[in-house]
Amino acid sequence: MTRKETLLILINQAHANGFEFRRWYVANVSQDWPGAEEAMTLVNAESRYYALIFSHDFARAFWKKGAQMNFIVPSASYSRLNGKGEVVTVNRKPFTRRTIKADVWKYHLRQMAITDDPMRYLKRFLPTHEDLQTELMEAESLSAAS
Repeated sequence: MTRKETLLILINQAHANGFEFRRWYVANVSQDWPGAEEAMTLVNAESRYYALIFSHDFARAFWKKGAQMNFIVPSASYSRLNGKGEVVTVNRKPFTRRTIKADVWKYHLRQMAITDDPMRYLKRFLPTHEDLQTELMEAESLSAAS
């Protein structure tokens, strides 16, 4: 999936929660609205997508207030001292986290800022092809059962 396709999916998800790309574009990029497709191309080509994905308006809409979100926390390894003062290496497996905080967007902006690739961080919140296939299969089985 290209960065432009990913941005389009991200904007569509945020738009479903009330984000207005046109208003953001006019306020932050240019006073002239060239149209959605050309605006998306300019944001992608000029690397202004960082300004988009880190904007508070986008983050508030993407991580909808009070909505339950599921996301995967990656595996991590770190060292710490145990009760005897020995250095122990802790290996954490990846796990799914669920959240319903009202200001969850602030947390995710901080996490996105410290990652090497903010786009990869955002992709964790998009439905994957497997998720869509599973939903389609469940819908088919429910309609067949009716």
